[in-house]
Amino acid sequence: MIVVLTAFLASFALSSALMPIIIKIFKKHSARQTILGYVEEHKSKNGTITMGGVVFIITTLLLSFFFLEFNTKWFMVLLFSIFFGLLGFMDDFIKIRYKQNLGLKPYQKIIGQLGLSIIFALFVFYFSGQAGNIFLPFSTKSIDIKYFAIVLIVLVLLATTNSVNLTDGLDGLAGNVSIVYLIFYTAIILIFKNQIYLQGETGEILTDIENMSVLSMLFVGSVAGFLIFNTFKASIFMGDVGSLCLGGFIGSSACMLGFELMLPILGVFFVISSVSVILQVLFYKLTHKRIFKMAPFHHHLQMSGLSEPKIVFLYSSLTCAVGVLSIILYLI
Repeated sequence: MIVVLTAFLASFALSSALMPIIIKIFKKHSARQTILGYVEEHKSKNGTITMGGVVFIITTLLLSFFFLEFNTKWFMVLLFSIFFGLLGFMDDFIKIRYKQNLGLKPYQKIIGQLGLSIIFALFVFYFSGQAGNIFLPFSTKSIDIKYFAIVLIVLVLLATTNSVNLTDGLDGLAGNVSIVYLIFYTAIILIFKNQIYLQGETGEILTDIENMSVLSMLFVGSVAGFLIFNTFKASIFMGDVGSLCLGGFIGSSACMLGFELMLPILGVFFVISSVSVILQVLFYKLTHKRIFKMAPFHHHLQMSGLSEPKIVFLYSSLTCAVGVLSIILYLI
């Protein structure tokens, strides 16, 4: 536990120290976000510095080797989180280079995400020792879904990276929800570790959970340092490099430990972002009418009169409530 907390403090300190430097460098190179005028309140954000999510990559990469003894599994989780982040970096770079809101074409981004997801899924299935085993939520019991695990992991990674990306639509929203998610995710896997240890488990899963809890808190610290400059009114955005990196870690970490089914429960507001977009598109194509004033759902709330800070607080506090309930269900 001391290592987990120390990892958070070190990551927070390094991220906080790096952010002013990153902002200065990106200002110098005019790394500014072009904003579409679909929300009136967002017009003033046009030209805000972006790509601040590079601090997640730099901080976790530097500190992970200090806090963790090298292990292929945690390294692959971090590596693929960075790869997803680099895909987002390409998207951000195109937007900045051509001063437009559209970066990679949708099919290009999906191909990149799909390729990374398939490679990671194959690694987990064949080389991690996890194979097709996934744990049931609020339980230490697992089921073996065999080769369907590969499909599930691919779907989880695609869904999570895109969902976190969609949630990154208001100042501090994706960052705050990710921090709350990761704190409770860390608490849950440590509770789970203690439970299976008491049941006689002595395998690699115990070490894997310890490593993932440290890596998770490194991400929490890096995002917390970033949020000092991203909370309303934001001085810098995380960009796709940040949201895809975060989504990549949240998804790959859960898949590596067999917690795929727990992810959409604890990350319910990531799910809401994606589902609201899917429902909006399908309903409009069928009826030429809209369910929400705008999708994702946080924009619907904004257009209904809620301020950005209130929406961020709502999402974060409700994610916290889900986290507390999840811990209770694990303990009873």
